[in-house]
Amino acid sequence: MTRRRLLAGVGSAVVAGLAGCGSGNAETPPRQPASPTPSPAASPSSFDEAALRRKISSLLVVGFRGQTVDNNDWIVKAVKNGLGGVILFDKELETNAPRNITSPAQVTALVKSLRDAAPGPLIVSIDQEGGQVARLNPSNGFPATKSEAEIGAQNSPAATRAWAQQIVDSLRSIGVNLNYAPVVDLNLNPNNPAIGQLGRSFSANTDVVVTNATEEIQVHRAGKVKTSIKHFPGFGTATGNTDFDVVDVSATWTRAELVPFQRLISSGNADSVLVAHLLIKQLDPNLPASLSPAVVTNLLRGQLGFKGPAVSDDMQAAAITRRYGLDEAVALGLKAGLDLLVFANQQVYDPNVVDETLDNVVNLVRNKTLTEAQIDQAVARVDTLRP
Repeated sequence: MTRRRLLAGVGSAVVAGLAGCGSGNAETPPRQPASPTPSPAASPSSFDEAALRRKISSLLVVGFRGQTVDNNDWIVKAVKNGLGGVILFDKELETNAPRNITSPAQVTALVKSLRDAAPGPLIVSIDQEGGQVARLNPSNGFPATKSEAEIGAQNSPAATRAWAQQIVDSLRSIGVNLNYAPVVDLNLNPNNPAIGQLGRSFSANTDVVVTNATEEIQVHRAGKVKTSIKHFPGFGTATGNTDFDVVDVSATWTRAELVPFQRLISSGNADSVLVAHLLIKQLDPNLPASLSPAVVTNLLRGQLGFKGPAVSDDMQAAAITRRYGLDEAVALGLKAGLDLLVFANQQVYDPNVVDETLDNVVNLVRNKTLTEAQIDQAVARVDTLRP
């Protein structure tokens, strides 16, 4: 880990966030889970499959429908079985109908129900950037918040801290412990439909971005809310939105867009890094950044020295689904070095996505495409995000 629908708030506004994205909202019909078949190279007793499934489950964050849950809901069953976390949305992408949030009291009770069902610390995540990308907003009883662009224009540490404190107070009040923010993309294309037009960037100036992002992150940390800087390796020059299509920024992206990430990582201000589904051929001629070992392992971990969790943007986004099946995308993402996989369940709605992904990854370990050691490393990194 992470734009795009109409959000009720102070007027309706086109919204973008980590994972509530896309133009379709079709429910995926249930399919029979695949039965893992041992490969000749690995006997059924070569690993503890039940333990492995729990590990894999802890690496998944999933969206779901409903303002209340009970023990019969698939999301509660997944949480009881060790699901890593959930992501909350205010609206359904396609219909704009309420999804998880209708009032402070309602969503607080919802989060409590999910946390009570979890056998251990549950990641409860959200996109609460401010401005147009705010799942907690006046339409559901929360205060309006300024956008990053408005805060960056002020460029006042005191004003930034006060703004960030308002965001954190709302998150803490309902039990959220991971915010997919701040956006640290440089605002290099004001007409960018995913960033510039939505006021999601602090500035085109690197110093302004880093200074304000640092203040915001520090306020989140003081409130015991983890953050995820995004969208690595830089979305600022894009002319499209990966929620709706493959976005190739090869002709416009430059290494200057890495600098905010590099500075926040080197200063110890990156709890996690959300990797975008961008195609940047200078970095990888074939694979989008989120599925590329050259980007996640060599660049983010190697050159920039990031030791924490790498978070996927929505694994069901059109930029991925139009080129790869979900199983292939998951395999590529984990091989690339992603740790936390986010499934918004917005562009498509698949209540079976957890079981399907577990079956897939177990088979990847069984056939030695992935090793259990790689899964263990991802689990250790993701655990740093838990409350």
